Amino acid sequence: MKVPFLDLKSNYIAIKDEIASAINEVLDHTAYILGEKVVNFEQVFAKAHDAKYCYAVSSGTDANHLPLWALGIKPGDEIIIPANTFIATAWGATLCGAIPVFVDCEPNSYNIDPKKIEQAVTSKTKAIVAVHLYGQSADMDPLQKIAHKHKLYLLEDAAQAHLAEYKGKKVGTLGLAASFSFYPGKNLGAYGEGGALTTNDEKLANLCKMIREHGQSQKYHHEVYGHNYRMEGIQGAVLGVKMKYLEKWTNQRRVIADKYNHLLKDVSQIVLPMEMPYAKHVYHLYVIQTAHRDKLQTYLADQGISTGMHYPLPLHLQNCFKHLGYKKGDFPITEKLADQCLSLPMFPEMTEEQIYYVVDKIKLFY
Repeated sequence: MKVPFLDLKSNYIAIKDEIASAINEVLDHTAYILGEKVVNFEQVFAKAHDAKYCYAVSSGTDANHLPLWALGIKPGDEIIIPANTFIATAWGATLCGAIPVFVDCEPNSYNIDPKKIEQAVTSKTKAIVAVHLYGQSADMDPLQKIAHKHKLYLLEDAAQAHLAEYKGKKVGTLGLAASFSFYPGKNLGAYGEGGALTTNDEKLANLCKMIREHGQSQKYHHEVYGHNYRMEGIQGAVLGVKMKYLEKWTNQRRVIADKYNHLLKDVSQIVLPMEMPYAKHVYHLYVIQTAHRDKLQTYLADQGISTGMHYPLPLHLQNCFKHLGYKKGDFPITEKLADQCLSLPMFPEMTEEQIYYVVDKIKLFY
């Protein structure tokens, strides 16, 4: 049996006709950049995350950069981010000329450890970016307290956490602003690149909207420096269709995670993901830990099972950040996860037969 890591084809086929109709409307109206489909999507996505404002942009990386730019982050400023995240989180800071300052993660949630943040705060620190990694919210209450104490901006990187919750509240407005990614493999994926920013702050929202479109308040009236971070109309159409199904797909992911948890709980050689008591996990990724990660991955590949590694080389050890002076051993929990984490197949269309096959092969390996 072949079990893909994710199955974008099955997802597409199930909604193919709706997608074709929505895209054809964009083509018929020649609304290729922004346009009605993007605006409609922004409204639906904002409502789903209890946000007053949502602006769709051309990628999740752009959404990371946009609020920091709007907040006036400049060269020499420091932005605290987790060491255990995808590198796009750091680009939000570096694109402003700022310095990413890494902090280790918690061993259970895999998210940034609030207890380790204050020792990283300096007079140059301007913001904390909390990443809701793998689909689970960071512990936001202590982060908010730290941000308030030191007068820092608190932002969310929710690229992997569409519809995730913290203490019953949707991610997206737990900080001043949040970034989302619609990379095709995400829980809500476009058919190309895409992202969004959400916020409840009117002033920040208006500034981000202008920056997204060359700093314009109206056509040819450029109030501030800007960029071209606009979403394409076709991506807005695709995402608008998919939003109808996102809650259903999210529930299916949670069911699959529950089955994995139940079927793998007695395999003592692996550590299963932990859903924290404050969180509703949306399982963008189902990540286990094992000391035999590389051998297990090779074995599963030989059995037709595709898996993933997130993330095998931590940010502080990346060559592009060599000048920051970090070294191996600085963030031991992040480094342990980098060596031991393996992401199992996870997608809404996954069948029970596929789940049992993956589980059986893992058990057979051990």
